Amino acid sequence: MVSEEHELIRQTVRQLAQTRVEPQAMEHDESGTLNTALIRELGSMGLIGITIPEEAGGAGLDATASVIVHEELAYADPGFTLAYLAHALLFVNNFYWAGNPAQHKRYLPKTLTGESIGAMGMTEPAVGTDVLGMQTTARKTSDGYILNGRKTFITNGPEADVFLVYAKLDDRITTFIVERSYPGFSTSPKIPKLGMRASTMSELIFEDCRVPADNVVGTEGGGITNMMRNLEIERLGLAAISLGIARRCLDAMVRYAQERRTFGKPLAEHGQIQRYIGDSFAKTEAIRALTYNVAASVGPKQRNRLGTDAAKLFASSAAKEVADAAIQVLGGYGYCTEYRVEQFWRDAKLIEIGGGTIEAHQKNITRDLTRP
Repeated sequence: MVSEEHELIRQTVRQLAQTRVEPQAMEHDESGTLNTALIRELGSMGLIGITIPEEAGGAGLDATASVIVHEELAYADPGFTLAYLAHALLFVNNFYWAGNPAQHKRYLPKTLTGESIGAMGMTEPAVGTDVLGMQTTARKTSDGYILNGRKTFITNGPEADVFLVYAKLDDRITTFIVERSYPGFSTSPKIPKLGMRASTMSELIFEDCRVPADNVVGTEGGGITNMMRNLEIERLGLAAISLGIARRCLDAMVRYAQERRTFGKPLAEHGQIQRYIGDSFAKTEAIRALTYNVAASVGPKQRNRLGTDAAKLFASSAAKEVADAAIQVLGGYGYCTEYRVEQFWRDAKLIEIGGGTIEAHQKNITRDLTRP
């Protein structure tokens, strides 16, 4: 259910998106840079800790609130929203629910305010969706652990101060906190990419990287539990970004079709254009209904893998289709940068790949539906 509190959050974030996020979006897309000051601004408003209990410094809200924030921010700037997701969900949310009180005290205050940027290291150069095949290793020593290996396509990698990293310790996946300053840790130059350019990514490089013993998150060998617990809210966040993209592109094509005249009448009176707009509206509403319905069934102690797989699978492809329709309706203007729909089309494609490919979601859904 969407409550009055949820609607207040929506109004707050929508205003923020209009006044602070929208004006900087094209600049950071063109330069391929992350607006870290804007991350800190979200932190000052309590938006980074949406899913963190109040006693730990968060807002104490639910997955629906997180979906609202991601949808409204993405309407203005999907790339920046992806960076926010990597920080607020992949690091902060994941870290809070897996970490211990001492770790919380050490890392939560600065990451909740955005003073420190967080990231998560899971994907590897030779291993993407097959996370169990990861090759980054950890070796236990008398005073901690030594990590070796590489992670790639890591959102916020160039700017992050602290990382949640998955590595194999005695062939069991374990989660570690790695600070940028640790000996043996480095990041590659920024990786250029098609879309989501207002968020940055790089490789994480571990060359005999020394990690203190206290920096195991959860238990040795407990990394899979941490990973799976967080995947569901991550998928919802990505589905919500898709919803923001679809809404923005739908609005752009509706406005353009009303204003543009061809062959003596408004573009909106042409049947082919009506098909693009009608189908896009239906897809946008379907993304909204599925995503918010699933969000109501997900929480720290409430799992819905089947639903979150379905939400992200459908939302990612549907949003890309709506963005493509918007370019077609706007024609040459859609292909150029003025109306930004080409940017949203570029950004939409990432969600069919990141956070689980569409093929992985299809596999997971089939496996769950056919399980005895």
